[in-house]
Amino acid sequence: MRGEILSLLPQLRGFARFLTGQPAAADDLVQETVLRALGALEQFTPGTSMKAWLYTIARNLFYEQARKGRRERDVMSDYALRPDQAESGAGAGEADALRDLNGAIWQLTPRLREALVLVGVQEMTYAEAAHVCGVTVGTLKARVSRARAQIMDYMQAGAAGEG
Repeated sequence: MRGEILSLLPQLRGFARFLTGQPAAADDLVQETVLRALGALEQFTPGTSMKAWLYTIARNLFYEQARKGRRERDVMSDYALRPDQAESGAGAGEADALRDLNGAIWQLTPRLREALVLVGVQEMTYAEAAHVCGVTVGTLKARVSRARAQIMDYMQAGAAGEG
């Protein structure tokens, strides 16, 4: 099981980046997630998804930390403002589009953002993502749908403002 945890670290770090918005905070979250997971290996049910179990731990830790006084905008403010997040090899138009998409993602509420990231970026099934978020599959699908719609609205508003 420890080997499976190690193999999931890159994906877990990517999810943590979307939760926290900062590389250092993501690394801290992943480290704490792994420590908790290793300490609770006997609680893992063999035959279930290790990925979903780890993501659930990470998500719960993130919200636990937020409840202890970290306001979300403090956690994500640096990431949302940095223009250097676009791929350096992209053309100017592509870099602007990536920056706009990045801005649109960070305009979403945390619950909509995590649903979209789990399904769209982490390629989890709706059932796995719903399990991680502690909601029904229908609720998760609704969150992903609202997130996509809000991103489209944001991107269209940005395009209308340019012209």
